[in-house]
This record gives sequence, C-alpha cells and structure tokens, in this order.
Amino acid sequence: MKKNFPLQAEGKHPDRVLEAVKHEIRKYFKRERNRTLPKGVDFWDFDCKVGLSADSAEVVRVGAVIEAVDAAAKTGASSVYVEILSKHGVRVIKAQDDHEDPQQDAQY
Repeated sequence: MKKNFPLQAEGKHPDRVLEAVKHEIRKYFKRERNRTLPKGVDFWDFDCKVGLSADSAEVVRVGAVIEAVDAAAKTGASSVYVEILSKHGVRVIKAQDDHEDPQQDAQY
C-alpha cells in the first residue's frame, strides 16, 4: 500500500479523520497477515515508511507506524504519506553462548 491520506476533510472533525486513517492502516495489516503463507515462510513482514510526502518519508518499524501518523497529525499537516510493503519473513534462531547459565533464563 502506497497512499497519501488526507488529515483534514471539510465537515468532519480532524480527530475522526485521523481515527479513520489509523483504522484503515490497522485493517491493511490484518488483511495482509491473514493471507496464506508460501512454503518456507514463517510470517509476513513489512517494510514501512511514513512522512509528509513520498520524498520525505522515513523508514519506521511496524509498531511505530501509528505513532508516526499521530506525530504528523500533531504538526498540523494536511496529509500524511504511508507506504507499507509486505515481504516474506523467516524466523532466525539465535544460538546461545556456551558460557551462559541455562537456569538464568528459566521462569519460576
């Protein structure tokens, strides 16, 4: 999804417009995560960018997309650009060091 969302609409309260934008972003994440996974893929990962325009968009992590949209709205911007591209994600298991105490990580 590459979309420029207007943050101000005539006849609508700006807070309601912002909530509609955030709802559409969350709905897109949910729809993409529910797609069937190809073989050899563990999860859907996303490349995200948020900014006032496509040229000034900065890379953000998935959990910070909504926060970045809120920050853009607080600056008084008339619109915000959001780019979310899904990609295949494969889990990487980190090897434990030999000198670590295995009981240290155990929960009681």
